[in-house]
Amino acid sequence: MHIFDKTEQHSPSVDIIIPFYRRRDMLERCLDSLEQCSYPYLGIIVVDNGGTEAGLVFLVKRYRNARLLRLAENRGYAGGCNAGLKSSTADYVVFLNDDTEHDPLWLEQLVGVALKDERIGALQPKILALKPYHKGKKVFDYAGAAGGMIDRLGYPWCLGRTFSGVEADKGQYERGQDIFWASGVAMFVNRSVAEVLGGFDDDFFMQMEEIDLAWRMQLAGYLVRSVPSSVVLHEGGASLPGGSAEKIYFNHRNNVAMLLKNLGAANLLWVIPLRMLLDVAAALFYFTQFPGCLKKSGAVFRAWSFNIRNFAATMKKRRKVQSSRVVDDQTIFRNSPVSFIVRRG
Repeated sequence: MHIFDKTEQHSPSVDIIIPFYRRRDMLERCLDSLEQCSYPYLGIIVVDNGGTEAGLVFLVKRYRNARLLRLAENRGYAGGCNAGLKSSTADYVVFLNDDTEHDPLWLEQLVGVALKDERIGALQPKILALKPYHKGKKVFDYAGAAGGMIDRLGYPWCLGRTFSGVEADKGQYERGQDIFWASGVAMFVNRSVAEVLGGFDDDFFMQMEEIDLAWRMQLAGYLVRSVPSSVVLHEGGASLPGGSAEKIYFNHRNNVAMLLKNLGAANLLWVIPLRMLLDVAAALFYFTQFPGCLKKSGAVFRAWSFNIRNFAATMKKRRKVQSSRVVDDQTIFRNSPVSFIVRRG
């Protein structure tokens, strides 16, 4: 990993990787916002995820330092970001949703923090909800808020996000701190670290791929931190509506796969059986959620069926992850409650 001397005249290079599938209007708004970014060594890679959007080449060419990478098929957020990662030679990359807007100095803030500590693998800016912000209200966005955390059962939660909603930003998280994961809405990473770890897990497709990567970073001895001085606005719900059967499926499927890959053996023995019981309870809860109760409830069982069928492949990934582990579970979960539901209650 190349470490930059703070006395060097030039700042490190950064590539913004934006996986795109549809909604040209959002992409254009995102690129317009990035045009206002003052960071001098910035490239933009728009990854066309097998879409059929007309005129995309001409749209991307309108923006300085932007280029288009076309994929033959939709490889999801994980696969699209990985394609962008492989095509980048920058020192740092940011995996960015196209439904975002950005403070002009957001990138300088992230780079400045990254340069202070060579152990940093990933950083997350403060993520605020876009629509309330434009109405004069500072409210954390659900997808990442002030930083991603996880409990010892593997359930993710966020600083600034309660069990029932999100908090108003009143300056309560203005101090940067260690977090468990950086949101894929705007995930700043050291490119060489991400490459060594294999990037996102392509099989995740979407949902929780950033948590899995951040977990693997920590197992390898790297840090994940929040940078509240960097601000990104996020519209949210543009890829999959909250509470949809497909989102439930990917969340449950990938969460279990992530546990099977990354959790230490001693913890795995008690967490997985307990999670099976809790997921049955979740399926019963979804059965009461109309409309689409059958699809939502069935999504949980589909998720477990996938993991059972792909158990051997997941164990192969696990052996690779665990063989290079240098940090134990006690250190990884030092700031994690047993259950975020009890903690946030």
